[in-house]
Amino acid sequence: MIRIAVVAISILCVLGRVAAAEWQAPRITRAEVDWDRAAQQLGEIAPLRAVHAAATAGVASREIDRLNTAIAERLPGVASSPVPVLLPFDVEAYLRDRTAAVPAGGDPPDKYFAGFGQPAFFAPGPAGYDATFRISVAAIPALADIRFREAADVSITGSLLTYELDPPIATTGAEVPALEAEFPGIRRFMLENRVRYTFVRFGVPYVVSIDCFDAGFARYHHMACRDADRVIAHFLHTLRIVGGAPQPATPAADAPAVERPADVSPTFTYHAPGRLITGTGFRRNGGRADYTVYSNIRFPLAEMPAFANTQYYARRVPHGVAAYPWRDNFCEGRGYQVAQCPGGKGHQGQDIRASGCNRKSTGDDRCGEHHDDVLAVRDGTILRARGQESVYLVVNTPTEHIRFRYLHMRPKLLDFAEVVSGRRVAEGELLGRIGNFSHHENGTSYHVHFDVQVPTRAGWVYVSPYMTLVSAYERLIGARGAELSDMIVSAGDGAITLAAIHQAILGIEPPAPAIASRPAACSARGLRARHWRGCAVARIGHGAAGASQSVHGAQDVRHDHVPRAELAHRTSRRHRS
Repeated sequence: MIRIAVVAISILCVLGRVAAAEWQAPRITRAEVDWDRAAQQLGEIAPLRAVHAAATAGVASREIDRLNTAIAERLPGVASSPVPVLLPFDVEAYLRDRTAAVPAGGDPPDKYFAGFGQPAFFAPGPAGYDATFRISVAAIPALADIRFREAADVSITGSLLTYELDPPIATTGAEVPALEAEFPGIRRFMLENRVRYTFVRFGVPYVVSIDCFDAGFARYHHMACRDADRVIAHFLHTLRIVGGAPQPATPAADAPAVERPADVSPTFTYHAPGRLITGTGFRRNGGRADYTVYSNIRFPLAEMPAFANTQYYARRVPHGVAAYPWRDNFCEGRGYQVAQCPGGKGHQGQDIRASGCNRKSTGDDRCGEHHDDVLAVRDGTILRARGQESVYLVVNTPTEHIRFRYLHMRPKLLDFAEVVSGRRVAEGELLGRIGNFSHHENGTSYHVHFDVQVPTRAGWVYVSPYMTLVSAYERLIGARGAELSDMIVSAGDGAITLAAIHQAILGIEPPAPAIASRPAACSARGLRARHWRGCAVARIGHGAAGASQSVHGAQDVRHDHVPRAELAHRTSRRHRS
């Protein structure tokens, strides 16, 4: 009875705390674009000067339309950007050659791109545009003395929408006197292992950045930041308006409201955001108590149940990581720079594990890798070079500019499925399958790392994906989860379900057990090993009205064209990542 009373008091505490910590949508501001000033600058380009001189009030967009039509041959969709698109491109030479009908035969496709080459990624849309150039500095005469012989990615973003985050995001940056005359107000930031130069032109914030190593020499396949500064300075000097156009009136920049089901799940529970396992934060710091749902996404795994929990500290979870309640591990101790983490470093996202393993064939119940489907969480554009482990999904709508990253899927399978830069995908479309790739095969445990980035005044920044995933999971199972306080967990034996809470406090009989019992062979140690015989695959229902479903009850969206050889069974070892 004393224990029930403690739990009852804890329930009252947690209900009061949840009421005080409301879920919220992100705070977004919208730029006011000065298209008149942009049109004036376009009128200074010789091939457009006659059009500009003949234009009358209200017709100044004629040169913009003409430019968009011409540039679309090299950059499809450029006119869909509501902000002026700035890229390193010799617009005057291109328009002059096009007007003179100079034969294009034999000319390389990157002839006019100031040595930076055709963009490896270009995605314009209602919220602005993103572009990435994969360059070799040796191919640019002004930079040929830089001792870095690998490919480097230079990125630029012009965003109509800016996400306003709470501190500790830096807001001032350092002055750049050498570029001030050409780019008034330009600032330099060193944030999350990227050097960023930010400036405002035509009322729009722009950011140019390069991933670099903050030292006087290249290391870990990253360019030295002092060399990255030179590359960005050269990039900035070559920027020209290449397109974009005023768009029809759109709704305010407010993000969509947070969507939550009406029913309550009898099984799904989760710890509050920022509640890391004790002592696991970087230098003993805590996590980020961020209740923001950054986007109403589709949950990234195809089937339920799924479990968001630590992988690095899995042995500290009493009932294993493949169980409720969920726990946030954004900002867990790591060496990665994460501006939103209290300690300045930590884990960049959230680890998600599937419920178990699917059988490879009839009569064989060993766990098989690359069988759990990973899906696109929104309609968007893929940003990924062949061979890379990271898969970015860039979302660009009138009310959202956001990108999601998936890690640990096998690169060869992603290449085979053409999950590469520029590919458009629909929400719920298959991207790949859960794996354990981290720099090499069997480099980590079998899970998906999922993170979220938003454009700020200092460029793209990692934010906590935890509540975004909780919200998405609630919609997947069709029922609300319950947030647990530390008091509830300490009062119980470990994982406590909402059904057990109802029974203890209200005397309500819980539904039939949702998780099928496993044979004795399925010990916690066996689960971690993942490869065992004699283990049944658990089927877990959520008990919500109209939402009950087994592990295998979800729609099968697997693609049969992936070669079986690529899905071969592999042993794995535990890796702390």
